[in-house]
Amino acid sequence: MSVRRILQLGDPVLREPSAAVTDADGTLQDLRDTLHAFQREHGFGRGISAVQIGRLERVIYIEFDGAEYGLVNPEFTVTSPGKFILWDDCFSFPNLLVKLERSVSVELRYRDSQGHEKTLSASGALSELLQHELDHLDGILAVDRAMDRNSLATREEWLRQKNT
Repeated sequence: MSVRRILQLGDPVLREPSAAVTDADGTLQDLRDTLHAFQREHGFGRGISAVQIGRLERVIYIEFDGAEYGLVNPEFTVTSPGKFILWDDCFSFPNLLVKLERSVSVELRYRDSQGHEKTLSASGALSELLQHELDHLDGILAVDRAMDRNSLATREEWLRQKNT
């Protein structure tokens, strides 16, 4: 497969909802290759959704704590009422951070690359990542979830303030 161009903030495709799929092998490989290329170039990154490479498919690829997840047609089954606040970033606007709220824990149902139905329970950072990526599948971006007008910062300024 191959590395694909990541759509950037302002591309209208990022606002489109994605459709369920039956075969995601090629998409998952392209997402994996694109994630690795982004990590090499930018030094960060844990997950990517198909819509970010221009495919309106309900497919996500994540690498987290040494585990790889190819999630096909993921759906939340539970989101906790408890929330936490964080600064989120995104491949589609890598130099911008957004302060927002996410559920502390989630549970979701999905199919793996072989079509087997699975469930995944997550809390903390993995929960946040899953929420971010599933938002993409519904055409929602982190900037849409900003807490207020002071909840946006360039990566450079955020790092400067964090290190002072």
